[in-house]
Amino acid sequence: MKQRAAREIVRALEDEGVRYAFGIPGTHNIELYDVLAAAARVQPVLVTSEVAGAFLADGYARSSGEVGVINVVPGAGVAFSLAGIAEAWMDNVPMVVLASGIRTDTGMAYQLHAVDQLAMLRPVTKAALRVERADELYPTIRRAFQAARSGTPGPVAVELPAQLFFLRHELGEAGYEPEPELGTAPETELVERAAAMLAEAAAPALYLGKGAAGAAGLLVPLAEQLGAPVTSSFSGKGVFPESHPLWLWSGFGRQAPPFVQRIMAGCDCLLAIGCRFGEVTTAGFGIEPPENLIHVDIDPEVFNRNFPAKLAIRSDARLFLEALGSLIEGHRPWASLAEKIAAGHADVMARWRRKASPDRVSPHALFEALQRHCRPDAIFATDSGNGTFLAVEHLRLEAPGRFLAPTDFSCMGYSVPAAVGACFAHPGRDVVALPGDGAFLMTGLELITAAAHGAAPLVCVLRDGTLSQIAQFQKMMTNRVSASVLPPYDLEGFARTTGSGYFRIIREAELDSVLPTALQLSRGGTPALVEVAIDYSQSTYFTKGAVKNVFSRLPWGDRVANVLRAVGRRLF
Repeated sequence: MKQRAAREIVRALEDEGVRYAFGIPGTHNIELYDVLAAAARVQPVLVTSEVAGAFLADGYARSSGEVGVINVVPGAGVAFSLAGIAEAWMDNVPMVVLASGIRTDTGMAYQLHAVDQLAMLRPVTKAALRVERADELYPTIRRAFQAARSGTPGPVAVELPAQLFFLRHELGEAGYEPEPELGTAPETELVERAAAMLAEAAAPALYLGKGAAGAAGLLVPLAEQLGAPVTSSFSGKGVFPESHPLWLWSGFGRQAPPFVQRIMAGCDCLLAIGCRFGEVTTAGFGIEPPENLIHVDIDPEVFNRNFPAKLAIRSDARLFLEALGSLIEGHRPWASLAEKIAAGHADVMARWRRKASPDRVSPHALFEALQRHCRPDAIFATDSGNGTFLAVEHLRLEAPGRFLAPTDFSCMGYSVPAAVGACFAHPGRDVVALPGDGAFLMTGLELITAAAHGAAPLVCVLRDGTLSQIAQFQKMMTNRVSASVLPPYDLEGFARTTGSGYFRIIREAELDSVLPTALQLSRGGTPALVEVAIDYSQSTYFTKGAVKNVFSRLPWGDRVANVLRAVGRRLF
């Protein structure tokens, strides 16, 4: 008996434990949505745009550890979603993209939406597959899920030609036998060499990326045994508990406070786990690892790309740390180091508090109040630019999966839909989005989706009327602001349109009265939109460090020309 093939897709999703499929229906995948409407375990979620749908799936995946799923129509739907897929690709987020395709069985040209979308998808996915026959649907989609989460995670696209939906097919109960997902174990000899290098080092340190998240429980004992300060990449924020006395900073080098630079300058052996030393998280490649760099990652492609490793070890982080733990002997004293770290953090906190703003809200006051009023397991989603850099420096997080940031692709408009996705993954937890007022214009409409489903984040719009990070760079580099001032818009009207509550914080004294009320609303299932008059007068450590790093790499002639231009504009 012939049947609609869409049921095979939904069966595959259900067998993978998928709870939500984000997307927009179109003429090519009506049959898929018809089956989803009757599905018991998979809920289709209508989004406002395909790029927002990809960001929802990303936030869902990052915060839960599960695979995010999006449904997109051919051509324009795939094209709109590409920015979100590329974000997941560059930040190693597991995602399955169910991309409807045009009919491939008619031989007709100039079909609606007819572009080579697999060619568009291949550069930003681990694999881009096309299903040719209905009986291939179930096993192909199951394989896509396994590929998305195995090894270095990332998005996998599956193109579904329209005839698979439009026509009925003879379908059996296609099966799938997943390949054993075995972790990549390290070579014993390499682990022994790493243990010897760490034992011989006078001042070892740890640098942790998101790839170390699966081994989070093993990191504190290792750091304490080695007496080592711990730093992290942006995406690794929270992998090591940031209340621990050995936690140093997110990053090091010029992008960090002076006390971090002093401590890391004495490091003679750096153990880097699950990271790749990308441009953003190193503030423009502005760090200087010691000669004795031990780099551990599951992806061998990252070794020696930006910084030479004395010892490169391909391995799953947990398997490496389990093997290393059996070879590390004794405990180094670290009380003195912890005192230096504590004193450094206290100095930084005191500096931030001295910068309290009389007529706006200083970043430190905002983040301190958010962590005071949010539950301890709150999730924070940031946006490209200042919101990410401020959150990295000011938030103190205790576990992975609580910091969602568009890092290596750095796509504006990420935070609101990613926060909504995290709300779907974790009902009952506080989720906070931190878009700038420019980024909010890109995807703020996703609050409509949040209100419709009770997946309600607290959205703090950091409002200063500019594309602040770009404006800061412009002032530092050119002493001129160009095309980075935003036209005014009404956030209260926006909140009313999207079914959200509206709040406004002008001064720091209002934080402790407004935030609890806004959080109470979001906890009840209504998105809360808080307009925060943010004070950006003080640049972050990251911004100042990044500008120095970029400037220092310019040829001398260009450095002099830039300085003369800035000075000339200041004078005349």
